[in-house]
Amino acid sequence: MSRIFFILIVLASPVAAQKLTVEKSKVVFFSDAAIEDITAENKKASGIFNQDNGEIVFSIPISGFKFAKALMQEHFNEKYMESDKYPKATFQGKVEGFSKDAPSGPAKAVGKMTIHGVTKDVEIPGTMTKQGNKLQMNAKFMVKLADYNITIPQLLWQNIAEQVEVTVDFTFKPQ
Repeated sequence: MSRIFFILIVLASPVAAQKLTVEKSKVVFFSDAAIEDITAENKKASGIFNQDNGEIVFSIPISGFKFAKALMQEHFNEKYMESDKYPKATFQGKVEGFSKDAPSGPAKAVGKMTIHGVTKDVEIPGTMTKQGNKLQMNAKFMVKLADYNITIPQLLWQNIAEQVEVTVDFTFKPQ
């Protein structure tokens, strides 16, 4: 409920603030496991970035991840992520190291990430690049499945890594 309230406040804030919305998104996760590597891609994330204060919020629909094999996608949604019960992953926080005067370079997102119904404090290093009136944000980080109560059946421990690499690529445009 508090995340929805935060998003509504951000959306209802005065137009004078320099807010950018996600124009294009790509979130990829990669599991490097002993038997088989697994990768999935999601291009359905949404979000808002406030250039005045560095606040950022984004949401990723779990069922939006696409796999090479339909059975992997089914297992991901039903057995691991329980996407009917936990339909999205979210991040709410601030981007440190951002300045409207020098919008390109390294940055760090600091805030709360919620996955599978579990919220954790995180710091995500990345880069920001100004491209005309648009802003590109990129990051690559690891997520430990156990931190978010995502369990791997004992039978499949060699198929799925205990932590997955997540790559985020967002293009923001003016609202």
